Amino acid sequence: MKRFAFRDEIHRLDPEADCVRIMQILNAHEFPWDMGRALGIALYRTYAVPAIGELLGGTGEFTGRTQKRYDDTALILNGMMRYGFGPGPGRDALRRMNQMHRSYDISNDDYRYVLSTFVVMPVRWLNDRGYGWRRLSDHEVSAVVHYYRRLGRYMGIKDVPETYEGFRDLMDSYEEEHFAYTEGGRAVSDATLDLMVTFYPPRAARAARRFSMAILDESLIETFRYDPPSRAWRRAADTALKLRAGVVRRMRPREEPLWAEANPNIRSYPDGHDLGRIGTFPAGCPVAHDVDPVAHEELYGPGGAAPAGAAGAQDPESAETSADGRA
Repeated sequence: MKRFAFRDEIHRLDPEADCVRIMQILNAHEFPWDMGRALGIALYRTYAVPAIGELLGGTGEFTGRTQKRYDDTALILNGMMRYGFGPGPGRDALRRMNQMHRSYDISNDDYRYVLSTFVVMPVRWLNDRGYGWRRLSDHEVSAVVHYYRRLGRYMGIKDVPETYEGFRDLMDSYEEEHFAYTEGGRAVSDATLDLMVTFYPPRAARAARRFSMAILDESLIETFRYDPPSRAWRRAADTALKLRAGVVRRMRPREEPLWAEANPNIRSYPDGHDLGRIGTFPAGCPVAHDVDPVAHEELYGPGGAAPAGAAGAQDPESAETSADGRA
């Protein structure tokens, strides 16, 4: 297989109709390591929004069971991307995520912001910072936008931006307006950084922490009140990542997809997992755990949510073209 074969496949696909397939290629073949880092930073920066940081800190999940929360998040997001949004494991992952979110009072604006980080941070990592072995094309960025717009609809998020520029402006303006220090956000940040260090040999722990701090932008360092990394560490981290990109560019393409289950840093489920049963189940949760709490016509037709595994459950794509399908 030639080095740019997957890129060429992507450009034969439609960025909207085939956005799931394009995202599978980008995340599991072309940039698995980079996408993992970019999406990790995307989620991390949401802790700097007080409503989100305090919520996550208050549950105790991200500080008391950090590894499991890391694993659950990665596996659920990976499940939707790997299997799509139709009936099966991908739908199970979507339903599980919606159930967890609906257990808390989360504003539409916060949902929109988090979604925007998923769109913007991979582009900034690969293109703007130059850490990708190649740049994402406008065609590929369009597919990223369409994938997360579709996910946003299935999450019930209103007023989702229509373009990359819209997502970018939303993210930047939201952070400028809302980033602020909170005890909960700092606690979740500390727990996350502590977990990241365990992914490296103990002798490299100190360097790993400094490297992790060096790739965070100034707004995050200031918001969480960390000591700023030195210019030397900033330059070293930037140089190392760009050198890595140059090496990867000369490697053979990854023909076998690399999914989250194969990531050695995911440790909570050595015997496997059920996407419909991982994550949190808060005490007193008002949502029935076998019912999707989001009543989307795009998923189930007019009328509302459907029991998990109910006969006749519609594929999201087919539901878009059928007004009266019902799960």
